Amino acid sequence: MNHTVEPSAVSFREAFFVWLKIGFINFGGPAGQIALMHRILVEEKQWVSETRFLHALNYCMLLPGPEAQQLATYIGWLLHKTLGGLVAGLLFILPGFVLMTVIAVAYVVWGELDWMQGLLFGMQAATLAIVIEAVIRVGRKALKHGALYALAGLAFLAIFAFRVPFPVIVFAAGLIGWVGSRYAPQIFLPPSTDGTSKMGADDSLPDLAHPSSSWTLRVLFSGVVLWGIPVLLLLVLLGAQHVYTQEAVFFSKMAVVTFGGAYAVLAYMTQQAVERYGWLTPGEMVQGLALAETTPGPLILVLTYVGFLGAYRDPGSLDPMMAGVFGATLSTWVTFVPCFLWIFLGAPYIERLRGNRALSAALTGITAAVVGVILNLSIWFALHVLFAEVPTWSGLGLNLPVPELDSIRVPALLLGAAAMLALLKFHVNLMWVLAACAGTGLVFRYSGVAG
Repeated sequence: MNHTVEPSAVSFREAFFVWLKIGFINFGGPAGQIALMHRILVEEKQWVSETRFLHALNYCMLLPGPEAQQLATYIGWLLHKTLGGLVAGLLFILPGFVLMTVIAVAYVVWGELDWMQGLLFGMQAATLAIVIEAVIRVGRKALKHGALYALAGLAFLAIFAFRVPFPVIVFAAGLIGWVGSRYAPQIFLPPSTDGTSKMGADDSLPDLAHPSSSWTLRVLFSGVVLWGIPVLLLLVLLGAQHVYTQEAVFFSKMAVVTFGGAYAVLAYMTQQAVERYGWLTPGEMVQGLALAETTPGPLILVLTYVGFLGAYRDPGSLDPMMAGVFGATLSTWVTFVPCFLWIFLGAPYIERLRGNRALSAALTGITAAVVGVILNLSIWFALHVLFAEVPTWSGLGLNLPVPELDSIRVPALLLGAAAMLALLKFHVNLMWVLAACAGTGLVFRYSGVAG
């Protein structure tokens, strides 16, 4: 039987390099990133238990912003308190931020980026295996009863076919679990919640799960200062119409309304950045979205690319390249500072509630719904990797992505299948699989096999 490692036994140095590794290979959007962290932190390292991982994931799914980055911050906080959360959250986005900035610089200097697209095409195909493995593993361990499978299926249909808002799905699932704690405890209250099953040392509460009111106020004040002061300074010094102020205000607003992750807000960002502000053209936005889907880090990091181009084209008195880098950094800063704030404020209280029976039941329901949501994200990702055209069919109250079969990307299908065999059957090291797929994608691109 596997047992989770005592959190105090995990050295900060070891954790740092694991978070750094995750930061460089967290491809595939939220589904792939959650899968990767589950594979490394729960299955391989055993730093957190399955139940604790899902408990943290449930909370992060309720928050605005990229849930996978917030999950990394939460687990980093569990292992090494505030510093651990900062390191985990920053390293989760730093490689992707640097890469998106470099891509933006390369784009304005050289134009088309065939070599980069080829390299990332292979990694994207490889991520399919990680995503599929995640749905299977998380589903098998989180869904212990037929009723929970049904709840996961309903959540999937609600978000995939009917576009029901994510907060509505979560609220309904939590309500079902809460009611179930009274009328069907055998479904929603597994043995681990009543003390009959051991979870190991991982189950103990961290010191920060008992925050004082002064500590909470300090966290709140620090977050508001780091987030709000730059925006206010730009507004006062440069005015509301300056590109820096516009980017700071726009991406700050997005940071508090992006419930359900990046997929829920990409269309809105595209419309505002292209049509309202004119920071980039529709074609450039499409390319930026494609690159964000195939680079490490949250999909919302496309805002780094958008922030760079917007400032580059309206630099004021600055050098255009310097202006672009500042715009990329500013846009990323105001988007992710709130993500840390939500975790450091809320995680201590969420940890303290883990033993509450009613809340445990509600979270069991939410966990089942989250499995359905991860399945939705996985299918969305797979469709857009394997098919060039995925229009939406609407009718009878449904909104279904229906791929055009003649637009199938055979190279992506073959490469994804090979990666799946390597990872799931032959258990080849993930880094070797990613490297092999990246190299193959580059060959495909330059040979004309992958357009």
